[in-house]
Amino acid sequence: MGLTIGVDIGGTKIAAGVVDEEGSILETCKVSTPQTPEGVVDAIAGAVREVSTGHDIEAVGIGAAGYVDDKRATVLFAPNINWRHEALKDKVEQRVGLPVVVENDANAAAWGEYRFGAGQGHDDVVCITLGTGLGGGIIIGGKLHRGRFGVAAEFGHIRVVPDGLLCGCGSQGCWEQYASGRALVRYAKQRANATPESAEVLLGLGDGTPEGIQGKHISDAARQGDPVAIDSFRELARWAGAGLADLASLFDPSAFIVGGGVSDEGDLVLEPIRKSFRRWLVGNQWRPHAQVLAAQLGGKAGLVGAADLARQG
Repeated sequence: MGLTIGVDIGGTKIAAGVVDEEGSILETCKVSTPQTPEGVVDAIAGAVREVSTGHDIEAVGIGAAGYVDDKRATVLFAPNINWRHEALKDKVEQRVGLPVVVENDANAAAWGEYRFGAGQGHDDVVCITLGTGLGGGIIIGGKLHRGRFGVAAEFGHIRVVPDGLLCGCGSQGCWEQYASGRALVRYAKQRANATPESAEVLLGLGDGTPEGIQGKHISDAARQGDPVAIDSFRELARWAGAGLADLASLFDPSAFIVGGGVSDEGDLVLEPIRKSFRRWLVGNQWRPHAQVLAAQLGGKAGLVGAADLARQG
């Protein structure tokens, strides 16, 4: 199969791109994400039509944040767009006249990294995305593992603290409440409030109060040696690495790939994650250790992965 289109649905933007068999993006466009489910479908169709002009397109892959059924056709549940049993495949196919495959966005990103990024050379890979929340994807024996009902690898909602922090999913103590961009900001605010004298750089980048701290402030402050910012990254990494150790007991991959916005900080977060992973890996001194790798495709992974999954059929 030749050219396909990948679509990555974000909270504010929908990105579409023409992707070739080597994972190269030939053309892209972005449109704002509408506020209604039907508006999103229309926006997807419009973006597909825009980028397909002048290209012989064979299929479309869509990465959507939510639970996608085993047939890769229906979004069972997507809290940010308010989709409930949304027949996304059929609706988009009717508008664009091309075969459509729908996949969870973290699965699509994992597949993109496996095929064209950090996962090349590995047949057994587990990916986590540390963004606002925590997503994931599993590649076993060179195949994307989706589970019987299509909703495997929702790692962010593994409960790691019984009766812990309330999660947006309605449960308590979910992993993403302790290892995510949202958790990082919470750690920084708590620490800056407790010891403001150790957070001078961090507080100076915002409005001077702990409540004004944002994720970008923490990254900038950590690079400047701010103790609170660095300690906040270490706390996130401690939880992330411990979680990877648990996933190693389940899947025994040869590599973990860490993506998402938080991972853009490189060794500032990855080295502490690796250290925590080794610390909590059961039997760590007697067994091989999976590599913990930084994702290579960045924000393009979901689009490229969705396009390639459409090519796979």
